[in-house]
Amino acid sequence: MNKTLSATLIVIAVLALAGGTFFFGTMYARTNALVPEMMFGYGSNNNNAYGPGMMGGNGGYGAGSNMMTGYGWNNGTNSNVTPLTVDQAKAAAEKYIQSLNIQGLEIGEVTVFNNNAYVAVKETATGVGAFELLVDPATQTAYPEFGPNMMWNLKYGGLGHSSMMGGNGGMMGGWNYQATPSANVSAEMTVTSEQAVQYAQQYLDANKAGATAATDPVQFYGYYTLDFSKDGKIAGMLSVNGYNGQVFLHTWHGTFIEEAK
Repeated sequence: MNKTLSATLIVIAVLALAGGTFFFGTMYARTNALVPEMMFGYGSNNNNAYGPGMMGGNGGYGAGSNMMTGYGWNNGTNSNVTPLTVDQAKAAAEKYIQSLNIQGLEIGEVTVFNNNAYVAVKETATGVGAFELLVDPATQTAYPEFGPNMMWNLKYGGLGHSSMMGGNGGMMGGWNYQATPSANVSAEMTVTSEQAVQYAQQYLDANKAGATAATDPVQFYGYYTLDFSKDGKIAGMLSVNGYNGQVFLHTWHGTFIEEAK
């Protein structure tokens, strides 16, 4: 092989390697940017809020299986399942709390929707929210709520883990609170409770005309969660980041039925 041909082949090989590295590097970056959207169904937008992402849509939360979250979604209501009562939701949440072997936790607010029941678990000593649970009406089983509860919870959110084969039949489920909560995490945040309500109302004014944010948000370690109402009735829930004011709308609850605080 002459020197000219050899040099040409070397140049081609180097260019091919560089192109391949660029291509796979770009794909890696895009994949990492999309992970939160794919897993939780949400992605950030330019309106200081979180909206539906690639795989979440605006569907409600159901009892089937979903490849990415480990839980099911539906696009309407659980018309074939009898909604939970407050007592049933509390019983399921209490059973879940007892399984954690974490002392000093108790049930706070319970809100029942047709797709699931929402349960806020709080610390008995401080009164600060620890984490959030959902209860499936079909199985009456409690499990950690996704979204801010996993993404923004600085003290308890890190206790979860993803297992490729675990978690209610889901490929990336297996999320569970099963370790010691993070120590030395302050409940103080740069966004106050009053400011969180303001951010929530700004989001509702822009996206849910006629809706009103509740003025008593539940404070967690890193964020707040609150109801919003329309025509005098609870219409849904959302969370507000305690450090940057981003709003995350909960789209999986469905139609409000009853609440107990």
